[in-house]
Amino acid sequence: MTSDLSAAVREWLAHDPDPNAANELAGCTEEELADRFSATLTFGTAGLRGPMRAGPNGMNLAVVLRATWALGTVLTRRGHTGAQVIVGFDARHHSADFGRAAAEVLAAQGFTVTLMFAAVPTPAVAFAVRHTAAAAGVQITASHNPASDNGYKVYLSGGLQIIPPLDAEIEEAIAVAPPADEIPRRGVIPSGTDLVRRYLERASSVRRASGSLRVALTPMHGVGGDYALDAFALAGFSDVAVVESQFAPDPDFPTVAFPNPEEPSATDALLALAADVDADVAVALDPDADRCAIGVPTRDGWRMLSGDETGWLLGDYLLSQSDAAGTVVASTVVSSRMLAGIAAAYGARHVETLTGFKWLARADEGLDATLLYAYEEAIGHCVDPEAVRDKDGISAAVLACDMVAALRARGVSVTEALDDLARRHGVHMTSAITRRVESASAAAELMGQLRARPPRQLASYPVDTTDLSPRTDALVCAGGDAETSVRVVIRPSGTEAKLKCYLEVRCDGDVPAARRKAARLQDRLAAEVRELTQRGPN
Repeated sequence: MTSDLSAAVREWLAHDPDPNAANELAGCTEEELADRFSATLTFGTAGLRGPMRAGPNGMNLAVVLRATWALGTVLTRRGHTGAQVIVGFDARHHSADFGRAAAEVLAAQGFTVTLMFAAVPTPAVAFAVRHTAAAAGVQITASHNPASDNGYKVYLSGGLQIIPPLDAEIEEAIAVAPPADEIPRRGVIPSGTDLVRRYLERASSVRRASGSLRVALTPMHGVGGDYALDAFALAGFSDVAVVESQFAPDPDFPTVAFPNPEEPSATDALLALAADVDADVAVALDPDADRCAIGVPTRDGWRMLSGDETGWLLGDYLLSQSDAAGTVVASTVVSSRMLAGIAAAYGARHVETLTGFKWLARADEGLDATLLYAYEEAIGHCVDPEAVRDKDGISAAVLACDMVAALRARGVSVTEALDDLARRHGVHMTSAITRRVESASAAAELMGQLRARPPRQLASYPVDTTDLSPRTDALVCAGGDAETSVRVVIRPSGTEAKLKCYLEVRCDGDVPAARRKAARLQDRLAAEVRELTQRGPN
C-alpha cells in the first residue's frame, strides 16, 4: 500500500463515526482501498448515489453527515436561515439511520426539520416540500439501484430537484466540511402522519372517471405497497391483488435480480398474478415508488407497456380531459416523439427537455403556459405537477387505472387505444441498445469519434446529426420522408461505463402495414447502430 493511500485510510478512520468501518476497511485489498479513496461521491441525478461502503467514494454515515453540513451551509448562505427542511428515507439498508443523521445535522444548524415518521415514497417528500413551502428536502434512497446501493436526493423549494450550479456549490462545500465526527447534531422528534396522508389524498384525486376494475400490484419489495393500496382505496379501487412475495419492504430484494420494473424478469410474478386473478391492469412500482410500469392483457397474453407507450396514453388522456390552451406537456430528448404530435392535435404546447426530471419539472419555466404532464421513457411520469414536480409512481398508477376504467366503460381495450393513437399520429416504434465499454474515458473517446464521423444515412434514409453539447453530451441523428422517419439518440451513461442508444421509427399509413414496415426498419436500424458504435475502443 502506498504511503499516501495508507495515510488517507488512517485519516478517514480517525473521524468515521461508524464503529464497523475499521474492520470493513481492514478486510479490503489494496485495489479495493484505492477505489474507495480515489475520489468522493459526486452529485449526479439530484444528489449522491453509490454502494454502501466505508470511505469517501461510498454511501456511509460520514458521507451523509458531511453532505448534509454542506447542504445546510449553502442554504444558509442563500438566505434560508431557520427555514423548514423535510427529511425522508426509504426502506433500504441504513436509510433510516442516514435520514435521522441528516435531520440531526440540519437541526443543529438551526433549521426547522420535519423528519418523516417512517419509510415513505420519494414523491411524498417532493410533495411535502412543495405543500409546506419548505426551503429544501432530503430523501435517502437509491431508487431502483441494486440492494448494495443507497443515495441522498436533494429537493429545492417547490419540490424541484437541484440543478447546476447548486450541485457544484454543495460539492464545493463538502470539500471544506469538518470531519464527520466533529459535525454538530441535535435530536429530532419524527413527524406525525399528516403530510403523508395529504399526499395520498392528493394522489387519489387525479382520478377523473368512475367505475371499478381489478388491479394486480407489486411494490417490488419497496415502500410503495401499503401507500399505493391506501391511494387506490381513496380513489375507489378496492379490488387489488398483490404479489405477496414482493409486497413487504425488504432491502435485499430477494425475488428479483434487479429491483427495476423495466427489467423483463422483474415483472414475471406480477403478470402471472394478473392472469390468475383476471385483472384489468397490472401495476409495478420501483422500490421508492417514484416510477410506475403498467401491464395489460393482449390477445397473446399479458405484457408490460413501455414507458413511451404509457406516456402516450396518459398524455392523451390528460389532454382529452383538460383545456389544452395554455397547457404544456413535456418529454425528454431520448423519449418518443409521439407526445409532440398528440399535443399539437389538442392545441397544447410540447416541450422537449434534457434527460431527467430535474429538467422535465421545469419545462414550463419562462412560458405563458402551465405544465400538465411530463414523462420520460424510463417509466417516470409526472401526472399532477401542481402537487408533485417530480415523477410519482403512486399518482401515475391511480391515473393509469382511471384511464383503463374510462376505456373499459367505452368498450375499448388498452391495445385498441394504442392502435387508435397509431392511426392518428403514425406508428411509433422504440427500442434501446447499450454498448458497454471499459471505462468512462473510453465512452468519451467513442463519443468523440462519433462526433468526428457521424452517420450520413440510417436504414436507407439520409440523416442529419445534431450535437447537443455543451448542454449535454448527446448526439441526435434524424431523417426520413413525409411518411417515415428514423431517429437515434446516442449518449454516455451518467453512472456506468457504456453508451446508450435510443432508437425510434415512425411510419404512417394503415396501422398493420405500418407496424410491419416499422419492425423491419427497426431491425435494420438496430443492426446499423450496433455496427456504428463498434468503431471506438473495445
